[in-house]
Amino acid sequence: MHIVTQKKPEVVIAESDRAIARMGAAEIANLIQMRNAADLPTVLGLATGKTPILLYREFIRIAHEKALDFSRVITFNLDEYYPMNTHSLQSYHHFMRANLFDHIDIHPAHIHIPDGTLSRKDIANYCAEYEEKIQQAGGINLQLLGIGENGHIGFNEPGSDVDTRTRLVTLDPITRQNAAAEFGGETNTPSEAITMGVATILEAQRIILIASGSKKAHAVQQTIDGPVSTNVPATYLRSHNNVTIYLDPAAAKHIKSA
Repeated sequence: MHIVTQKKPEVVIAESDRAIARMGAAEIANLIQMRNAADLPTVLGLATGKTPILLYREFIRIAHEKALDFSRVITFNLDEYYPMNTHSLQSYHHFMRANLFDHIDIHPAHIHIPDGTLSRKDIANYCAEYEEKIQQAGGINLQLLGIGENGHIGFNEPGSDVDTRTRLVTLDPITRQNAAAEFGGETNTPSEAITMGVATILEAQRIILIASGSKKAHAVQQTIDGPVSTNVPATYLRSHNNVTIYLDPAAAKHIKSA
């Protein structure tokens, strides 16, 4: 791997998506160990989708080998489709159970994932409460992100402002097209989601964004080299002073400094 010199964020190009997973998982595990030793909670912001699956698998391996204590770990997921039953195979509740939570000793009360079963009239209050729960936990110590082909982070789609908070959003057509296979076609794919806002994400003490594959290369290039813009919400990460972007060569192929 080599580090691409950037003021903000730091960019690390690893040899493969598995190498990205190893580095990200090791950092999360080390953070938990350090904060456990200080008798402090570890508050993690977590992502879903194909990108973090390898990282979660590596994290589980490390957790088992090192017998990590998860009693103080508190998690907040970025988003969930709306409407969405928590037991649906397409739900992010199911994704997180299958890919992480069922394999580590985390307290169920410490897991927070946006609720896609809410009545529409209850969403605004719920989103405000989600923000409050993050604050009550002490804020997010480390936020894990992927990036959409359209530059979204969470479901903060193109057009999202930097001051946005947890809310109901309309999904971008590109996002729905990319998710269509999971739902048996675009007509069955939800058109809305509940997501943490950009401002919520930027309040995390530490942010890691991971991306692999050539399909993410344009969005990555815009994030690192393009103008900061609502058209590419990931560009807002350049205002944060503690961000690392982990890429494989395919995802990094268009960045100017690669």
